[in-house]
Amino acid sequence: MFEHVVDYIKSRYPQKDFIALHEPRFMGNEKAYLNDCIDSTFVSSVGKYVTQFENAIANYTGAKRAIACVNGTEALHLSLRLAGVRDNHEVLTQPLTFIATANAIAYTGASPVFIDVDKQTLGLSPQALNAFLQEFADLRDDGKCYNRKTGRMMSACVPMHTFGHPVRIDEIVEICAKYSIPVVEDSAESLGSRFKSEHTGTFGLLGIISFNGNKIVTTGGGGMIITNNDKLADLAKHLTTQAKVPHPWEFNHDQIGYNYRLPNLNSALGMAQMEQLDSFIASKRKLAEDYRIFFSKTDLTFVSEPPDSYSNYWLNTLIMKDRSERDTFLDFTNKKGVMTRPAWTLMNRLPMFQDCFCAELPVAEWLSDRIVNIPSSVTN
Repeated sequence: MFEHVVDYIKSRYPQKDFIALHEPRFMGNEKAYLNDCIDSTFVSSVGKYVTQFENAIANYTGAKRAIACVNGTEALHLSLRLAGVRDNHEVLTQPLTFIATANAIAYTGASPVFIDVDKQTLGLSPQALNAFLQEFADLRDDGKCYNRKTGRMMSACVPMHTFGHPVRIDEIVEICAKYSIPVVEDSAESLGSRFKSEHTGTFGLLGIISFNGNKIVTTGGGGMIITNNDKLADLAKHLTTQAKVPHPWEFNHDQIGYNYRLPNLNSALGMAQMEQLDSFIASKRKLAEDYRIFFSKTDLTFVSEPPDSYSNYWLNTLIMKDRSERDTFLDFTNKKGVMTRPAWTLMNRLPMFQDCFCAELPVAEWLSDRIVNIPSSVTN
């Protein structure tokens, strides 16, 4: 039934017995920069490549500042702390996301609140968010927003740009501003993606990017906080280095900090990858367009970038007619050596989050039964 799909995907990745979902490409200065880093002996969190990598991300995204972290999850955890999220607070987010989004919220002691997504963007729905806040938000005299039903402060909102496709982030930021709720963008998957010509992660108070091994740019593991707020950026850098007070020899720390600084070794890899980012995106967008044309002649629906958006097409996505067809497709393709994956299990269905406050989720539930990701690596 799906043999023609497998044949087409294999034609895009010739000489591959097994086609991964998204594998890294090392075609530039990776080895040269890694060797330089090793020769310098600065392989840990101090070294020139960390600063260069931060500057490269800030320049590329248009953010005023960038702070390197050990991974995207910890970048999100720290960003939530910087935004004011604390124990027993609530953070508004979407159920269709990778577990790291919800875990980072839990690390702060807060609870995620799950709000529905859009079919078009696959990310947080501004309409669903607005409806939720109209029903449950209580903006009090202290300038903070509370959940009328639970009594807990709603101290942040975390939309996620799913599979690299931008959410309607301008509407989300505008809605949250009415309720004094800061927005922290989970842009882990969307390096290179733009909404209305502005890079994802730069609309909210803070944004984060991931450089995991399966991302469009990888440092092996790594993450970045981006922000236009100098005060928060300075504090982020301080906290990622164990909140150590600068001194020639004394070990003084002025608050609880974190060992979250990205090593120089990883940053060297990241710098080489950043030099190739434009070509990576061009390749991935060409692949997405070829997929779109191919699947337009089938009964399967290919997910294209939303209006007003420029997507990096991190993971190309199909929508099946129902869960049965999804599972049949997944079984067939994987047996044929073509890696495909469903969407993540909805966060509210996981045992550790199933008791969290939750809105109605008809679109997220519909998508979770139908989404399939297909091979999306840069084609050589």
